[in-house]
Amino acid sequence: MGSENYPLRNSGVYHNLPQFDPSTKDLTAIITGAWGISGFGTLCALLDSPHRWSKIYTISRSPPPKPMLKLLPVELCSRIQHVACDFVSATPEQIASTLKDAGVTADYIFYYSYSQPRPDPGADAWSNDEQLVKVNASMLSNFLQALSLTDVKPKRFLLQTGGKHYGVHIGRARTPCLESDPQPRHLAPNFYYAQEDMLFEFCAKNGIGWNSRPPWIIGPTTSAAMNAIYPFAVYAAVAAERGLPLVFNGTWDTWQDCQHHGTALLTGYLSEWAVLEDKCKNEAFNSQDTSPFSWDRFWEELVRWFNIGEGIVPPQEDEGNMIEIAVGGATATPMGYGPPVRTKLAFTMLSWAQDPENAKAWKAIMERHGLTHDPFQDVQGNFVFADVQFIKAGPVGMNKARRLGWTGFVDTMESIFEMYTKMNELGMLPPMEVDRPKALV
Repeated sequence: MGSENYPLRNSGVYHNLPQFDPSTKDLTAIITGAWGISGFGTLCALLDSPHRWSKIYTISRSPPPKPMLKLLPVELCSRIQHVACDFVSATPEQIASTLKDAGVTADYIFYYSYSQPRPDPGADAWSNDEQLVKVNASMLSNFLQALSLTDVKPKRFLLQTGGKHYGVHIGRARTPCLESDPQPRHLAPNFYYAQEDMLFEFCAKNGIGWNSRPPWIIGPTTSAAMNAIYPFAVYAAVAAERGLPLVFNGTWDTWQDCQHHGTALLTGYLSEWAVLEDKCKNEAFNSQDTSPFSWDRFWEELVRWFNIGEGIVPPQEDEGNMIEIAVGGATATPMGYGPPVRTKLAFTMLSWAQDPENAKAWKAIMERHGLTHDPFQDVQGNFVFADVQFIKAGPVGMNKARRLGWTGFVDTMESIFEMYTKMNELGMLPPMEVDRPKALV
């Protein structure tokens, strides 16, 4: 079922996407967590080849958000069948019964279900690692056990993990992060490892292939908590509303540091390619846009997109009064040596969001544009991950996927603009003042 004999295609801002034999058609898929950032990206990727995917079962605890359904082509929504199921509270037997009653079948399964227990107030993101392991490992275990009780026998089961596989959130990791790098299991609990262990056992027992990693993910969703790029649009819109400049709160090194993000839709295309290619069976793949991206250029675009008349305030040169954030230590890093990863901030996005004047400005924006989402109602949940983005990590290497034939690409600036445009349609952002971004070319 290889793609190497077929010409590449483009779809909107997504370039050099693989194509497969036209006889590969009428496939069925399960997407769990389909209404989160990554799951929705894969849903959109599969729907972009409707001749190939005749039925897609979306499984999640909550029903599909109506605004997100409106982002999909109306004529393709009939291919989606939602199945309400809670992997946390339901037993494997109950999940199996739900799948049978809904008549679920699947040639391929894409697993994106995820639960983010809230850390203690003031604690670092992901500091509650044992809770994360407990709930997320349990969810996958319940689903895998349920599959064993049904007639659902997929050809491939794709589990998405991410950059934390390499321990970048707990200390200094090797760079670039490669799929062959050893897991730093001895440093901290990580639910990715628990999930992979049980998935590999399940696949070996049932003769099913597996694939599994993107860094920071870009994509539209009505749940903003894990969307770390979303807070910067809120920040920019409020600056424009208050007549303030867009201040960069990091250092000069951070300002000009090149980093890489992973757009959910592009990762969706890669995930489809990985499960359909025989040569990708039982392989894990990193996923990122291969589009170097800097805060310098992003801030410049935010000013233009949201018409911030006061412009940009670049990083301050005196770092003496800045807040230092350090991750890891000299004796406990994924590398096994080296100092902590450090960065400094003039202020955190979390503290910025706690200013009542910013919340008041957002209320005015909501009323003027008819928005429905107020991120200031849950400051901790919606802004904590913005600060983590300023900590240098990665990038994840793409050589492995490239060597096996993956050529997909998206300009990260274009994909962020696309995301913000769709989040305006979701009632989460005001409209931008320009009709297109400046591509990173």
